[in-house]
Amino acid sequence: MTGPGDVVLRLTDVVKTFPGVRALDGVQLEVRAGEVHCLLGQNGAGKSTLIKVLSGLHRPDSGTVEWLGQPVTFSNPQAAMKAGIATIYQELDLVEDLTVAENVFLGHEPKVAGFVRRRAMVARTTGILGRLGHGEIPPRRAVHRLQAAGKQIVSMARALSHEARLLIMDEPSAVLAHDEVENLFRIIRELTAQGIAVVYISHRLEEIRTIGDRVTVLKDGRTTAADLSAAETPTSELVSRMTGRTIEYVFPPRVAAPAERAELLAVDGLSRAGEFTDVSLTVAAGEIVGIAGLVGSGRSELLETIYGARRADTGTVTVAGRRLPPGNVGAAVRAGLGMAPEERKSQALLLGEPIYRNMTLSTFTRIARLGFTSARRERDEADRVARSLDLRPSDVGRPVRTLSGGNQQKVVVGRWLLGDTRLLLLDEPTRGVDVGARAELYRVIHRLAAEGVGVLLVSSEVPEVLGLADRVLVMREGRLIRTASAGELDEDTVLDLVMAGSLMEGTPI
Repeated sequence: MTGPGDVVLRLTDVVKTFPGVRALDGVQLEVRAGEVHCLLGQNGAGKSTLIKVLSGLHRPDSGTVEWLGQPVTFSNPQAAMKAGIATIYQELDLVEDLTVAENVFLGHEPKVAGFVRRRAMVARTTGILGRLGHGEIPPRRAVHRLQAAGKQIVSMARALSHEARLLIMDEPSAVLAHDEVENLFRIIRELTAQGIAVVYISHRLEEIRTIGDRVTVLKDGRTTAADLSAAETPTSELVSRMTGRTIEYVFPPRVAAPAERAELLAVDGLSRAGEFTDVSLTVAAGEIVGIAGLVGSGRSELLETIYGARRADTGTVTVAGRRLPPGNVGAAVRAGLGMAPEERKSQALLLGEPIYRNMTLSTFTRIARLGFTSARRERDEADRVARSLDLRPSDVGRPVRTLSGGNQQKVVVGRWLLGDTRLLLLDEPTRGVDVGARAELYRVIHRLAAEGVGVLLVSSEVPEVLGLADRVLVMREGRLIRTASAGELDEDTVLDLVMAGSLMEGTPI
């Protein structure tokens, strides 16, 4: 048995490696009963991997995980849940068409002789919801009829139905209104008063100070700070603990831009409900514009809407003076837009097809004759681009799935070099890319800009945005809150803007 303040979870030198990436590099973490332990770190710091280790989705390669004083290795999420560790993800994993009670007891329904005891399930759900202060939620109501805050309560009720002693909450306030956040904090305080430990992950430092007891900071898969006071540690110290990196960023030298550059892209008052609001921006020919912001800030959705993959509710997108019809990718491509999405494997590549076929996807009409494509012409065109990108290996007949992440990204970018691309949209262009390939991609981006192509890129790596872009847009919670030349900003300032807000937020864009 454990009492208030006793250590319930301890991680010592935990390492988790994926091909080409050391996601966790000797992580240390200690969580006590009845506390809210806040976990901070930039995107890519290792928070998600750490959550998956604790929830049984990943096994650590080395190091120890101690739960209630005993070394453990969870083989799957069910084993972690059975042990008393429950994870509530930002994207709630509820079955929308099932009732509240069915979701709460999903996978461990009370049964007699193989038959589900529905009355008992409803009664127990009512008790758990009452314990959470939400006895008004009908246990027989379908989950899809609930608001976001109600769904989160159901997810917490599911955790308590397993008698969880540790709740891991990943960005729990991301979908909540201000008054709903206050209610969430009330519930968390009641749970910790019962001795339940909470690991709370958020990018909002004001929330950390309100609800947190102690803070652990991750950076590049390592613990850079532990046992910090959530209420008393200065913001400047928290930010500085998150900013240093072991990765070298080698950027090509900047080329002086001409004094006057023709406006290529104009976005005016673009909005999509629940994603971003009233966004206006421009990109000139030969200009690199970077968007800095956290995951969930609306930056990826903004790029996809400009490209036509999503339809805007309001606002316009104009390319070289020509207004694009909303939600029409074909029209965007014909106007000269190209996009390399964040999820290249699922959104951009045909993994079983050869490299040349992936490169020529957007230019079939130019290569085809009388409606038929020529494999030889496809290969010749792809060969030319592969050489210019230093693709390795250079055989364009290889299946694209056999390439490394960096070379797969070169294929996606190379696709748009074959066409008449005037504006390139890049979403996380170097995610999962090794340092050498990263530098090569930087050179390609700069070369395109030098040839007059406009570039609008999104990256979670603040140094990448500052090092590549001529101009930087800072985005937080669906709004552009700052625009400045890259030389006017530094990493700490950008992180302060995207994570905690700033007095500069009110300045004109």
